[in-house]
Amino acid sequence: MTQVFYTVEINEKIAKNVYKLVLMGDTSAITAPGQFVNFKVEGCYLRRPISVCAYDEGTLTVIYKVVGQGTEIMAEWKKGCKVDTLVGLGNGYDLSDCGEKPLLIGGGVGVPPMYQLCRKLREAGKDVQVILGFGTKDEVFYEDEFKALGAQVYVTTADGSYGTRGFVTDVMKDLDYSYFYTCGPEPMFRAIEKIAKTSGQYSFEERMGCGFGACMGCSCKTLYGNKRICVDGPVLRREEIIWQTQE
Repeated sequence: MTQVFYTVEINEKIAKNVYKLVLMGDTSAITAPGQFVNFKVEGCYLRRPISVCAYDEGTLTVIYKVVGQGTEIMAEWKKGCKVDTLVGLGNGYDLSDCGEKPLLIGGGVGVPPMYQLCRKLREAGKDVQVILGFGTKDEVFYEDEFKALGAQVYVTTADGSYGTRGFVTDVMKDLDYSYFYTCGPEPMFRAIEKIAKTSGQYSFEERMGCGFGACMGCSCKTLYGNKRICVDGPVLRREEIIWQTQE
């Protein structure tokens, strides 16, 4: 974990309640797609954890949804603002078992970490398929960006206003793939788990108190005991997760 003071370059709305934030500064502590950063937001006691969408030398891009006080304040950040950020958090995705035709599945704000992963997989020469799941047409973002990387992209909307009507699993069930990676809400994970044909990795969205393992507030039951999503995750392998029965 490294503390970095980034400078806001771009902070723009790209879909309904969704913003793209581009920051300038040292990104050397970010080592894998799927990691996250933790922003200090003025007026808020807890930092805000946000997945990394993309990074290169000197530039960090995150995409966030305005859902409460902290993200409302973030949406007001202007070019030139300094942002106190904890960087290099979480384990990120492991690309070693992906095979030749990996499938990436992002739901809502689970879409952004799929982008850097897609970039890395395409650089490695993999035939990447991507499913992006949203509620409605005005929530859709980054379809063209994934296509520009050379991926086969499918978009679903729950109300059928754009792409395939339904959920990511309505597309997933008909695809052939060598491995899967996903990020999104737990109900989506449970639906994927029922039909997945291969091994894969889940990146969990959890409320985090500290973001670096001290508070034990974000944990998941696994075959190896409870794992803290912020430190031992957010990425967990399919085979290790123990899904709790929902009442």
